[in-house]
Amino acid sequence: QVQLVESGGGLVQAGGSLRLSCAASGRTFSSYAMGWFRQAPGKEREFVAAISRSGAWTYNADSVKGRFTISRDNAKNTVAVQMNRLKPEDTAVYYCAAKPTTSNVRYYVSEYEYDYWGQGTQVTVSS
Repeated sequence: QVQLVESGGGLVQAGGSLRLSCAASGRTFSSYAMGWFRQAPGKEREFVAAISRSGAWTYNADSVKGRFTISRDNAKNTVAVQMNRLKPEDTAVYYCAAKPTTSNVRYYVSEYEYDYWGQGTQVTVSS
């Protein structure tokens, strides 16, 4: 099992940047594919970005392509998302999630595929 703790959220002006980080407990972080999701007020949780176990493969939602970059550091048990050119519509609670997998190359975009979730961190983008 793994516990996930997000950090790095806050208030930023439109056009600015934030970097969110997710720290994982345990000694088997490299066994998990990781993802970022977000949930805005009054909306369902949506996929943001995913990364394979090794970090070699990534995928971003259309809404954030070209602006967000997901990465991981298996030596530090962390996954991060660099968010640039932020927009007010990016305002949401951001969650990281983990999925155990035996594949080094697969990534996952459905929230139902993930087994473990962090508590979330608030990102607010002002206009």
